[in-house]
Amino acid sequence: MTYPLPASPITNAPIQANAMARLGELITTHIQDKRYPGAQIALAYKGSLVWEQSFGQARVGQGHEADTKAVTADNQSLWLLYSNTKIIMATLLWKLHEQGKLRFTDRVADYLPEFAKNGKEAITLFQVITHQGGFPDGDVPNTTWNDHAKVRQAVCDFNLQWAPGSRISYHGLSAHWVLAMVVEAVTGKDFRDVLRSEVLEPLGLENDLFVGLPASETSRMTFLYEPDAKSPNGLRLREESTSRVWQEAGVPGGGAYGTARGMAALYQMMLQGGTLNGVRLLSPRTLAYAIQNYTADRVDEFMGIPMHRGLGPHLRGTTIGIRGLGSLAKPDSFGHGGVGTSYCWADPQSGLSFAYITNARVPDPWHSVRLDQVSNLIHASITQ
Repeated sequence: MTYPLPASPITNAPIQANAMARLGELITTHIQDKRYPGAQIALAYKGSLVWEQSFGQARVGQGHEADTKAVTADNQSLWLLYSNTKIIMATLLWKLHEQGKLRFTDRVADYLPEFAKNGKEAITLFQVITHQGGFPDGDVPNTTWNDHAKVRQAVCDFNLQWAPGSRISYHGLSAHWVLAMVVEAVTGKDFRDVLRSEVLEPLGLENDLFVGLPASETSRMTFLYEPDAKSPNGLRLREESTSRVWQEAGVPGGGAYGTARGMAALYQMMLQGGTLNGVRLLSPRTLAYAIQNYTADRVDEFMGIPMHRGLGPHLRGTTIGIRGLGSLAKPDSFGHGGVGTSYCWADPQSGLSFAYITNARVPDPWHSVRLDQVSNLIHASITQ
């Protein structure tokens, strides 16, 4: 299936016509300053793609034995989405909930009985997906990723760091390994296959979003970098760029690859009440249940601010600032980001969805500052 959103002029969207040009200038400055080699953006509105653009280099072609050919980023390039993956996983969980195959009020141990060990018997799916499970540092070794029986054993062996529900602290990878094993227990299938058959293929996004990157698609993959003051170009290649174990595993909390337009389309589905290009994936009531602020203004101790978490995405809320979505966003805007690289979001009041992805993992404070600048540029340009 081809990409599901038809192209439409940006003049059809409620946004200033020069907004994307101004964003392009900002991104070009970042690249010239060697903050990251390349980037991709996409903007969608009421079922149409009104903007997509790629910048800079997908691969720099120097500094590592595996990085020998410079490659220009284009609109077919695939980017490591990091924790934007959590939204793809959440979409599947919402669908399974709607089908009656699980409930977020259920205990994890209802599906993985051995998870009850080490005091974890009462933890619910709700607590896990809202980062209240109590095991933020739980580790699933990469040596187990290709053997999901061992992955299941690893998550069931997690130890608690604090009482479930007593705190909110971002579970970077641990929570979604648990949720992936619940998906496998419910469906009897590899979670990557279920994601593809139940979410990506019905939406026509199987060529734009990958949880588990096939070898046939690695030529489209941008390489991922991080700052290195000792390198002539200020960057060094990260291991994800060369590890087929990482690429194939589809780590459910952060291992997906995709395009900006793919993420913009996924959020369009949510903005349109669960429908994309005539295909209904979810009901409006399922989305209303999932995309709401369940954690109020409680502080996420990892982030250091309230994150207003729903069952997957987080919301803007009304606090003075918010991570990634832009301080100028409306309170009901929602989205998620990828560590040091990216943010994608949707604005129900305007009907716009937006994705911004880069290929260098850069630390705070610059990372969070630029995310606010990028998102606020879009929000300030919305004309309604």
